Amino acid sequence: MTVLDKTMLDKVFKAYDVRGVYPEEIDEDLAWKIGHAAAQFLRSQLSGYERGQASTNRVVLGHDMRPSSEALTKAMIEGITSTGAGCFDIGMVDTPMVYFAINHLQTCGGIQVTASHNPIQYNGFKVSGLKARPVGENSGLREVKHLVTGLRRMPVSASLGQVTPADLWDAYRQHVLKFLKAPRRLKVVVDASNGMGGKMVPKVFEGINAEIIPLNFEIGKGFSHPPDPLIEANLADLRKAVLEHRADFGICLDGDADRCMFVDESGAIVRCDLMTALLCKHFLKENPGAMIVYDLRSSHAVPEEIRAAGGVPRRERVGHAFMKKALADGHGVFGGELSGHFYFRDNFNCDSGAIAFATALSVLSEQDQPLSTLIAPLARYATSGEINFSVSDKAGKMKELEAKYGKESRGVDQLDGVTIEFDDWWFNVRASNTEPLLRLNLEAKNKALMAQKVQELEGMLGKPVSH
Repeated sequence: MTVLDKTMLDKVFKAYDVRGVYPEEIDEDLAWKIGHAAAQFLRSQLSGYERGQASTNRVVLGHDMRPSSEALTKAMIEGITSTGAGCFDIGMVDTPMVYFAINHLQTCGGIQVTASHNPIQYNGFKVSGLKARPVGENSGLREVKHLVTGLRRMPVSASLGQVTPADLWDAYRQHVLKFLKAPRRLKVVVDASNGMGGKMVPKVFEGINAEIIPLNFEIGKGFSHPPDPLIEANLADLRKAVLEHRADFGICLDGDADRCMFVDESGAIVRCDLMTALLCKHFLKENPGAMIVYDLRSSHAVPEEIRAAGGVPRRERVGHAFMKKALADGHGVFGGELSGHFYFRDNFNCDSGAIAFATALSVLSEQDQPLSTLIAPLARYATSGEINFSVSDKAGKMKELEAKYGKESRGVDQLDGVTIEFDDWWFNVRASNTEPLLRLNLEAKNKALMAQKVQELEGMLGKPVSH
């Protein structure tokens, strides 16, 4: 991709990161240019005082286990250092370790080379700013893309910034284990999805007061199942292993280990909004009256549980950029999304699969009841799950829904798409950022009403399509 194609750039620059197939869409030339442009942008965001600090003129760089990651990382280091910025190369790590490294080393930002949960032939780049603040389309990624379009890759010169290899595993382990207080020894199956959890879990959790049964820990040779734990079929290995080993619960991490999904001791999948409701009490014990953030697709049981535990619920738009900002702006202590991202004030307001696991171990080891029993009272409403519909005029369809249901409703809002509330059911319909899809989430007081209302909305939205 020596001559950058605008259509291709538009395709690989997403709302929150850069991602595409290697080498057709993402290659070393683009890696160099994004490294150069991101370093320029990150340093431009520093105040005069911050520019005077040696560490803040450096960029953290990590990468995942994909076959193309090392070559892309090498090119990206050359791009970063060609600006005169220094680079801390922290090696093969999970994405949350980059967030930790930015803060631990006090740099102007960092980049992780990863395609997260995408298939093995994909790769990409996640950019974070000072204090690991997200750099998305509306917070800097558009500027990086603009800088990339005018760049030509330069040969390696003598004026490069310094590259410093940094092994932060010991410091990272200490940081994560601050969240772990497990008085009772539990047995847990951990499915690493052949992703970065296969390296991170042994490095961070070896020797803790828990029996960890590893599943799909081998890295660098492809995926036993797609590394997206949000798709039910990808949890089949984990559910089976939990039953076979009679484990207390199981977790599945995605490819770059920033997301964590749970199954209970019976192998049943535990929705992440209900895990948010369960875990919030743990944080509110030590932080009475604190704010907890949850995404607007979550069950109404979530704000109800937050209030019951003495906390302040804050409903927020879907997406890590919005969740992290809400947590920081409101001085919240914890947050959770339906997608398996969990956010922690004491982790720089960032998400972490490792810390979600550590917190769950802490909470469940204090209980003498199984996870299924703890979750049962939280699953008091019937939910549809996220259902996708192919719709060409997304905005028009949402207006149509609002016109039909708005007048009879208890309330309507447009925080993210359109949410319409009734006394005994509610729904949210929001547009996909990248596809001609509308996503429906619906909840009702019982299964019969939920099924009836889903069928009713399908009459307007069409036949559901697979994820």
